Formats: sequence, C-alpha cells, structure tokens
Amino acid sequence: MKKLPPLIKLAIEAVEELKASDVKLIDVSKLTPVTDYMLVCTGTSNRHVKSIAENVALRAKHAGHPPRAVEGGSQSEWVLVDLGDVIVHAMQTQARAHYQLEKLWDMQSEAPKTSTEKSKKKFVTPKKKAAKKKIEKKTKKKNKKKR
Repeated sequence: MKKLPPLIKLAIEAVEELKASDVKLIDVSKLTPVTDYMLVCTGTSNRHVKSIAENVALRAKHAGHPPRAVEGGSQSEWVLVDLGDVIVHAMQTQARAHYQLEKLWDMQSEAPKTSTEKSKKKFVTPKKKAAKKKIEKKTKKKNKKKR
C-alpha cells in the first residue's frame, strides 16, 4: 500500500476519533478528476453522523485545509465533507446500504482500493447473479429428469 498523504490520515483519524464504524478508503484517482480518495464511514444516528462530519471539517480547518463544501447536514443521514484530495462520506447504516458507494466505484473499474478494515465479501454483479441462478435452475431440472 502506498503512503497516504497527511490530509487523508487526518480525515481517517477524525472519523475514528468519534467512533465511526466500517471505515473504508477508496482510491478513485484514476476514475475521476474530482478527487483522489473517498473515505466512507458509518455513524449510528443523525447526531453521530453530523458530529463525525463536523469533526472532520474542524480538524481539517485547524490543519490549514478548510473544507470546500459540507453537504447534507440538515437531515444527517448522509453528510459529505469535500476536502479536495479526499471526500468524506459519513452515512447512517440505511443510507450506506441503499447507495452502496463502495460497490458503485467497484463497478466502474478495477480501481485500487484500500481499507482500514478487511473486506468481508466480494461483490457479484446482477448479471453474474442472474447467470448463476439460470445455471442452478437447469441443473435442478436435469437432476429431476434423471430420477
């Protein structure tokens, strides 16, 4: 794994300081000119998500990197903090499951991914799932005919 820039380390420390869970860092530098990294994490409630985002913004500002933008603070199901080289997505569990940012960026390319936790399972595309189900159905039909 390559050495992370100080701003990325600061963002990771800021979310972990407030006990964000399932922290994932995705290198998107080869996929978009908008940013180099996306940091995705989960908070337990509206208030927790908002606090995580505020902590990231405050620590970045004190380090001389004020956020370009902070979006989503009113509902706090998903708050985005744009720090330029890294965009932090603090999300509640339901929002993260619904939008599936990690899977979205996985589907775009074989982008190099880093994570502060080990990945639990591999994503299977809907086409692969459908093909697998079709094969399973045919196998079941063949097995029934043999009996």
